Amino acid sequence: MSILIAIVALVFVVLTGIVISRLQNVLKSINKSDSPDAEPSGNKVNGAMFLVILVTGAVAITWSYLHAREFFLPEASSVHGRRTDDLFWFSMGILTIPFILVNFLIFFFAWKYQHKPNHRASFYPDNHRLELIWTIVPAIVMALLVFTGWKAWSDITSDAPRDSEVIEITGKQFNWIVRYSGVSDNKLGNYNFKLIDAQNEVGIDLSDENSFDDFTNPSEMHIPVNRPVLLRIRARDVLHSVFIPHMRVKMDAVPGMPTKFWFVADKSTADMRAELNNPKFDYEIACTEVCGQGHFSMKLRLIVEDEASYKKWCAEQATFLQTYPEYLAKVPENLKAKAMKYVPAEAVTPADSSSTSAGGAGTSTSLR
Repeated sequence: MSILIAIVALVFVVLTGIVISRLQNVLKSINKSDSPDAEPSGNKVNGAMFLVILVTGAVAITWSYLHAREFFLPEASSVHGRRTDDLFWFSMGILTIPFILVNFLIFFFAWKYQHKPNHRASFYPDNHRLELIWTIVPAIVMALLVFTGWKAWSDITSDAPRDSEVIEITGKQFNWIVRYSGVSDNKLGNYNFKLIDAQNEVGIDLSDENSFDDFTNPSEMHIPVNRPVLLRIRARDVLHSVFIPHMRVKMDAVPGMPTKFWFVADKSTADMRAELNNPKFDYEIACTEVCGQGHFSMKLRLIVEDEASYKKWCAEQATFLQTYPEYLAKVPENLKAKAMKYVPAEAVTPADSSSTSAGGAGTSTSLR
């Protein structure tokens, strides 16, 4: 670090010396001038350089855009994503017009109105009509951009439809944990951070019967195509951010402050593989907040499939209670009868059976 600081300091000293030397030369040329109309040293060269920079910059910007196009993301795979892209390119198109005009005039005028002997600049103090034009027109354009952006953002962040598939995604150093609401009720059970341990990584609260059919998956996320999906987003330790680039989905995961984002993916993984002619393509979920040394590893595979395949996959997953039947002991006595149908028969102890019988409820050991 000290070497880097020394190098920066040396560069700063050298640049300062160059600037001082240039200033001294300018002052000398001014003092030697016998007439205010004497042409400054390098006047024509400096004027020509403005034109060179204008042309070179225009060529470089155009080349940069054309070259970078192959690295752009393909058309968005979600309904709101295409709307976001359209709004982005609309804004870029509007802003590019004054960008080109203003920069052209800045460089062109610097060349055209360079110092010329016996030439005096015109005194042009004000023009109310011109001032009204360049105030009102940008104000209208800005209002249009703000309104269209506000309208799109309001629609995107509105309440999710009632039939949305509810999925919870929790970020922790350094991976994502996905919790599904099962196939019985599409309702996620409650959670409590005080219940987090080595197995119960997201703090599933088994005092809520909606959590009995919940299951987790830390390796991949599955969602149905052409159906609203509501992501309930949490963070277990530090700030993370859920980013699905092909869906144009991005929302921060904040510890202690759950967030959400809903969207409709209308291109399945198979559709994208065919569109891109890439049989190995997979959607991915990344973290766009630097969350520690292992930030690079926060990548989750996302699979978008048809409704039937999604339901079949969900039905094949083991619930949290099936994976960890010992947590049946944490279920309140009055709910154990309901919970036991999600627990393998061989994992049910005589104490569990007797407690449910005493409560007047029959014991069910059938799996989901």
